[in-house]
Amino acid sequence: MPRLVSFLFRHALIGFGIAVPFIAALLAFDVAGLGRVVFGSPSGPLAVAVLTAAIGLTFASLQMGFAVMLLGEETSGRGGRLQPRPVPVRVPVRSRRHHDRF
Repeated sequence: MPRLVSFLFRHALIGFGIAVPFIAALLAFDVAGLGRVVFGSPSGPLAVAVLTAAIGLTFASLQMGFAVMLLGEETSGRGGRLQPRPVPVRVPVRSRRHHDRF
């Protein structure tokens, strides 16, 4: 498997791994009565599976996005990131006397 595909797959699994305890916490703390509805319904396991798949897909996408965006970060070698240095830029200024006629 190519390195980039395994990189993305690994981070997608991390996202799903974060989603499972999140769903468990939603149900355990009965947020907005969700746990009571799910555990009281005969189709509760299906609802949990669909909710886990949807939240897992969202968290996996977020984790992959974060991983890709942080892929090109340079470090200073001491564990920290390099701070960008300001670059002077010349901006031409025009007189507004000829353009301002009220």
